[in-house]
Amino acid sequence: MNTIPLTVAGAEQLKQELHRLKTVERPKVIEAIAEARSHGDLSENAEYDAAKERQGFIEGRIKEVEGKLGNAQIIDPKLLDADGRCVFGATVDLEDLDSGDSVTYQIVGDDEADLKAGKISVSSPIARALIGKYAGDVAEVQAPGGVREYEVLDVKYI
Repeated sequence: MNTIPLTVAGAEQLKQELHRLKTVERPKVIEAIAEARSHGDLSENAEYDAAKERQGFIEGRIKEVEGKLGNAQIIDPKLLDADGRCVFGATVDLEDLDSGDSVTYQIVGDDEADLKAGKISVSSPIARALIGKYAGDVAEVQAPGGVREYEVLDVKYI
């Protein structure tokens, strides 16, 4: 399996989710299954079916998170020395050349992406266009509405 790039914060989020799933969600669903079993006939017990389905989801998610953490390549943006180039983990200040709007994005792994928090996936069109660019460069991004141009104002490793 391929390595999965994660920032330190993204890896910590996955570790917290895994801990919550194992210590809170798993015991809760086991208790719900036991409760549903106590009601008798399981063949017509919707509570039992729902609890078993939830258990399957939780166990699947635990395996998925463990797999991601096991294959993670954790990158600390503060330790990067990319000479001002846009790379995974970098925080980039951009100006939309059409509208003049300024935005700031951090390039993160797929699981960490949250546009409202200013975190874009490394596999997104805008991040792919930014990788390798320096401050002063212009990145052309193929957007649904056509090509958009962004000037890279600053690249930080924070």
